[in-house]
Amino acid sequence: MSRVNLAEKLALFSTHWDPKVIADYNDNDIMVVKFQGEYPFHNHMDTDDFFLVLEGEMVMDIEGQDPEVVRAGEIYIVPKGVTHRPRAQNECKVLLIEPKGEPNSGDPATAAPKPRI
Repeated sequence: MSRVNLAEKLALFSTHWDPKVIADYNDNDIMVVKFQGEYPFHNHMDTDDFFLVLEGEMVMDIEGQDPEVVRAGEIYIVPKGVTHRPRAQNECKVLLIEPKGEPNSGDPATAAPKPRI
């Protein structure tokens, strides 16, 4: 058992779209990441995509739908197979939960590494 301070982990890096694993939960990676700008449209064919906005706000673009603003304290879950794109005008801090080994882009060829901090 261990305790993780999210603010401390987020203070360890300044890059955007660069998820960092901070804990394990069953067969999932718990990660923190900072968003600013746009991430490319992508999908995850085998898993839902979980976002918890910790600070700031992001916009979730879903192909064929109106964008949705997600604010601090809110969760957004993209169902598996749905093409989506998170974006943030100003820096936004987010907690992600993904199955271990799931590429953040949905494609291993374009995925960012997920180092543990």
